Amino acid sequence: MAAPQAAPVELGFAEEAPAWRLRSEQFPSKVYAPLPDRDDAFHRALFLFCCREPPCCAGLRVFRNQLPRKNDFYSYEPPPDGPAPGTGEAVCLQLQSGAHLCRVCGCLGPKACSRCHKAYYCSREHQMRDWRMGHKQACAEPDHLDHVVPDHNFLFPEFEIVIESEDEFVPEVVEKEDDSDITESMGEALEEELDSMAKHESEEDKIFQKFKTQIAVEPEQILRYGRGITPIWISGENIPHAKDIPDCPCGAKRILEFQVMPQLLNYLKADSLGHSVDWGILTVFTCAESCSLGSGYAEEFVWKQDFADTR
Repeated sequence: MAAPQAAPVELGFAEEAPAWRLRSEQFPSKVYAPLPDRDDAFHRALFLFCCREPPCCAGLRVFRNQLPRKNDFYSYEPPPDGPAPGTGEAVCLQLQSGAHLCRVCGCLGPKACSRCHKAYYCSREHQMRDWRMGHKQACAEPDHLDHVVPDHNFLFPEFEIVIESEDEFVPEVVEKEDDSDITESMGEALEEELDSMAKHESEEDKIFQKFKTQIAVEPEQILRYGRGITPIWISGENIPHAKDIPDCPCGAKRILEFQVMPQLLNYLKADSLGHSVDWGILTVFTCAESCSLGSGYAEEFVWKQDFADTR
């Protein structure tokens, strides 16, 4: 029997997009991952959350949601290729269902400002943050509140993920010098020194070098996607074993679905060394059966690998 072919690896790149294009009804590729052969996973998305504030700077959680094409939340037909009339670049603060969203975090906002009755919040804490950030002045002009939202420095910047197959990228061909020419030119003493260094090259160095070589063709990649693909690691430390990956509550094994690369940190404006979120590789494992959920969410598993201290 022929060996099964490895799943193709798709690379994700962050790309700026207009606000309307990032709304949920447009099904933006954040990690939108439908399964074409599954009616109950016509719409399927994975949501990865983390805390950006010290001393936590982790708190990683990942959730899966999937729905059939006919459902109570989204139109059966594809979304229009353009913003809805009157929305333009406006920030979406109210869902089609009529539910309002918090002006600070974007979660459901059932609490309204008692003065203007236009601004909605998820909690008293976020109302106070918005008050200090400008709502105190804007509250007197409620007609503008649906379209003007201050930057609370609370959420990460939003981007769309553009996907390209890794197979489409061809590395440059570099002419290699003949080894004999190199050794003859550098002298016997230097040759012996390099041989000695090579023998003492650590396994950690080899793994990190392999990582750099593998992403060198497209160093801006922020995501590596493919159900069941072989992972790449940035360090030889803290690599999970099979026993470290818990089974799904449905009883199925979990398989690797995607990896978040360290390049994403460049886009998140989380660059305060030692005081903001950081990682080497984030590896997300999901139910191999992608078990049915109804209209709910299932928590999946994420493994965080940091840079090795010896790099």
